[in-house]
Amino acid sequence: MEITDIKIRRIIAEGRLRAVVSVTIDNMLAVHDIKVVQGDERLFVAMPSRKDENGVFRDIVHPISAAARKMMEEQILETYHQHLALVEAEAEAEATAPTADAVV
Repeated sequence: MEITDIKIRRIIAEGRLRAVVSVTIDNMLAVHDIKVVQGDERLFVAMPSRKDENGVFRDIVHPISAAARKMMEEQILETYHQHLALVEAEAEAEATAPTADAVV
Protein backbone atom coordinates (compact mmCIF):
# COMPACT_ATOMS: atom_id res chain seq x y z
CA MET A 1 0.00 0.00 0.00
CA GLU A 2 1.28 3.42 -0.92
CA ILE A 3 -0.20 6.75 0.07
CA THR A 4 -0.06 8.67 -3.20
CA ASP A 5 -1.64 11.93 -2.01
CA ILE A 6 -2.51 13.71 1.21
CA LYS A 7 -4.64 16.85 1.18
CA ILE A 8 -5.15 19.06 4.21
CA ARG A 9 -8.80 20.00 3.72
CA ARG A 10 -9.26 22.25 6.72
CA ILE A 11 -7.19 23.63 9.60
CA ILE A 12 -8.96 24.30 12.89
CA ALA A 13 -7.40 26.67 15.43
CA GLU A 14 -9.70 26.10 18.40
CA GLY A 15 -10.44 22.94 20.37
CA ARG A 16 -8.65 19.62 20.12
CA LEU A 17 -9.43 18.99 16.44
CA ARG A 18 -6.55 20.48 14.44
CA ALA A 19 -7.22 19.42 10.84
CA VAL A 20 -9.38 17.39 8.49
CA VAL A 21 -7.44 15.41 5.90
CA SER A 22 -8.10 13.31 2.79
CA VAL A 23 -5.75 10.53 1.73
CA THR A 24 -5.45 8.76 -1.62
CA ILE A 25 -4.08 5.22 -1.58
CA ASP A 26 -2.40 3.68 -4.64
CA ASN A 27 -4.03 6.35 -6.87
CA MET A 28 -7.17 4.22 -6.53
CA LEU A 29 -8.92 4.81 -3.21
CA ALA A 30 -9.73 8.09 -1.45
CA VAL A 31 -10.41 8.25 2.28
CA HIS A 32 -11.97 11.51 3.49
CA ASP A 33 -12.61 12.98 6.94
CA ILE A 34 -9.46 11.71 8.63
CA LYS A 35 -8.88 13.94 11.64
CA VAL A 36 -5.69 15.28 13.20
CA VAL A 37 -6.44 15.58 16.92
CA GLN A 38 -4.44 17.12 19.77
CA GLY A 39 -4.31 14.49 22.50
CA ASP A 40 -3.15 15.03 26.07
CA GLU A 41 0.46 14.24 25.15
CA ARG A 42 0.71 14.36 21.35
CA LEU A 43 -1.05 14.77 18.04
CA PHE A 44 -2.72 11.67 16.68
CA VAL A 45 -4.76 10.64 13.65
CA ALA A 46 -8.39 9.54 14.01
CA MET A 47 -9.93 7.63 11.15
CA PRO A 48 -13.40 8.49 9.80
CA SER A 49 -16.14 7.13 12.04
CA ARG A 50 -19.87 7.22 12.62
CA LYS A 51 -22.06 6.74 15.65
CA ASP A 52 -23.94 3.44 15.79
CA GLU A 53 -27.41 2.91 17.25
CA ASN A 54 -25.91 2.51 20.75
CA GLY A 55 -24.10 5.86 20.57
CA VAL A 56 -20.68 4.25 20.12
CA PHE A 57 -18.38 5.68 17.46
CA ARG A 58 -16.98 3.05 15.07
CA ASP A 59 -14.31 3.56 12.43
CA ILE A 60 -15.63 3.32 8.89
CA VAL A 61 -12.14 2.77 7.47
CA HIS A 62 -9.01 1.86 9.41
CA PRO A 63 -5.58 0.28 9.01
CA ILE A 64 -5.51 -3.41 9.88
CA SER A 65 -2.02 -3.63 11.37
CA ALA A 66 -0.09 -1.48 13.82
CA ALA A 67 2.61 -1.00 11.16
CA ALA A 68 0.06 0.29 8.62
CA ARG A 69 -1.44 2.64 11.23
CA LYS A 70 2.02 3.96 12.16
CA MET A 71 2.94 4.53 8.49
CA MET A 72 -0.30 6.39 7.78
CA GLU A 73 -0.07 8.49 10.94
CA GLU A 74 3.56 9.45 10.30
CA GLN A 75 2.87 10.53 6.71
CA ILE A 76 -0.31 12.43 7.61
CA LEU A 77 1.33 14.25 10.53
CA GLU A 78 4.41 15.08 8.43
CA THR A 79 2.17 16.60 5.74
CA TYR A 80 0.20 18.48 8.42
CA HIS A 81 3.40 19.99 9.89
CA GLN A 82 4.67 20.92 6.41
CA HIS A 83 1.34 22.62 5.68
CA LEU A 84 1.52 24.60 8.93
CA ALA A 85 5.10 25.69 8.14
CA LEU A 86 4.04 26.81 4.65
CA VAL A 87 1.08 28.80 6.01
CA GLU A 88 3.35 30.42 8.62
CA ALA A 89 5.98 31.30 5.99
CA GLU A 90 3.30 32.83 3.74
CA ALA A 91 1.95 34.88 6.65
CA GLU A 92 5.46 36.13 7.48
CA ALA A 93 6.09 37.03 3.84
CA GLU A 94 2.85 39.02 3.70
CA ALA A 95 3.69 40.81 6.94
CA THR A 96 7.14 41.86 5.74
CA ALA A 97 6.27 42.60 2.10
CA PRO A 98 6.21 46.29 1.22
CA THR A 99 2.77 47.56 0.34
CA ALA A 100 1.93 49.44 -2.84
CA ASP A 101 1.19 52.54 -0.73
CA ALA A 102 4.64 52.58 0.86
CA VAL A 103 6.56 55.80 0.43
CA VAL A 104 10.00 55.34 -1.09
